[in-house]
Amino acid sequence: MNYSEFLKMMPEAFLVLSLIIVFFGDFFLTKVKVKGYLLQYLTVGMLAVTAVATLVCSDPVTAFGGLYVSSQAVNVMKVILAFGTIIVCIMAQPWIVKSAMKLEGEFYMLVLSTLLGMFVMMSSGNFMLFFLGLEMASVPMACMVAFDKWKKDSAEGAAKYILTATFSSGVMLYGISFIYAATGTLYFDDVAATITASPLAIIGLVFFFSGLGFKISLVPFHFWTADTYQGAPTPVTGYLSVISKGAAALTLCIILMKVFQPLVAYWEYLLYIVIVLSITVANLFAIRQSELKRFMAFSSISQAGYIMLAVVGNGQLGVAALTYYVLVYIVANMAVFTVINVVESNHNGRTDMAAYNGFYQTNPKLSFLMTLALFSLAGIPPFAGMFSKFFVFMAAAQQGSAAAYFVVFIALINTVVSLYYYLLIVKAMYITKTDTPLPAFQSDLSTKTALALCTAGIALFGIVSCIYEWIAAAGI
Repeated sequence: MNYSEFLKMMPEAFLVLSLIIVFFGDFFLTKVKVKGYLLQYLTVGMLAVTAVATLVCSDPVTAFGGLYVSSQAVNVMKVILAFGTIIVCIMAQPWIVKSAMKLEGEFYMLVLSTLLGMFVMMSSGNFMLFFLGLEMASVPMACMVAFDKWKKDSAEGAAKYILTATFSSGVMLYGISFIYAATGTLYFDDVAATITASPLAIIGLVFFFSGLGFKISLVPFHFWTADTYQGAPTPVTGYLSVISKGAAALTLCIILMKVFQPLVAYWEYLLYIVIVLSITVANLFAIRQSELKRFMAFSSISQAGYIMLAVVGNGQLGVAALTYYVLVYIVANMAVFTVINVVESNHNGRTDMAAYNGFYQTNPKLSFLMTLALFSLAGIPPFAGMFSKFFVFMAAAQQGSAAAYFVVFIALINTVVSLYYYLLIVKAMYITKTDTPLPAFQSDLSTKTALALCTAGIALFGIVSCIYEWIAAAGI
């Protein structure tokens, strides 16, 4: 084996280095009172270095005979996910400091391990390396969901996540075995060159899509989502909703467009059905929720449908629209979860929507920032969410078929429905009266920093055109 090939895996190499540094930092800072803050700065700094290294070394590379393949589009997504993980680590600080377990190092190492798995998954050129990366991301994620081990909801959410993840991984691996039986290879380029519309290949495609649909929380593979989101610690819920979803969505997009391109007539209509179900079912269930984390769970299922709408375009515009949507979704969703986290940390763990009745009276700044984030998620102009939805609609409409136009039409109708249930939170904060609103409190520096990053993204990502141009120039 030529070990110099590992030097081509710069993003992954820097994440491994980050893991080692955080591990030794956790070991040697045991008796330091500000250990949690130092580990946070260390993790955020190493993630920033990883993002910069990925930007500098963004040229397409191939290593280990095609086992590892990294394109410019994948590197752009890696930078975006590293940026989103930085926000997660910053907003998690109030929860980590107040936690009785004092496991700051373990939390940051789990975050880095999960991100490493996602990077490997996105850069895979072989189904086996893809599956390895997927499991590298899933196992630490299950530990993160169960991090509050003394809470019943956390243990229940982790159990459901692990059981469903195990089943979905088995289904996916079964599908990969069918693909191998149909083509005699597991390398993406070789599969694309030899695959035909045989029964084995079609069954393998369906099983593979089903397994990855679980990771993205697409209907009907979404049943774990609400319970897991509610039970997990709020920073972990935010991480699940954006970082994990973005990595899985881009990977599925690339594999469908490049590996299964000869079977586009089959997966195209499968994708139409899943998108319509995801957006519609999630919106209908979101209206009924009174617990804010469950509400955001169904919101994330709906957003997953919009993300996959970009794949309908089946081209470079679709990849660019998907990547841009994930970037905008990260800042908007993490702004909401940052507010949920700080309220939960300051007021006895309350995450019910009723807790936000009259919130504007006592905490007007947080109410305003949360409103901006909700408006962006709903796609209201002039916020970045409107531009991201416009690009995915444009990418889907580019396909040109009557079915694609119908799916876009259904998505547009559901955008109006989503506006209604996002406004339910705004109504609670500004209009609904209560004699006992949450008392005023001062946010800590980590919360202010996370909200500043998210709000800047919501305001600027839509109007600073060079950001979308940078994403679009990356290609597939």
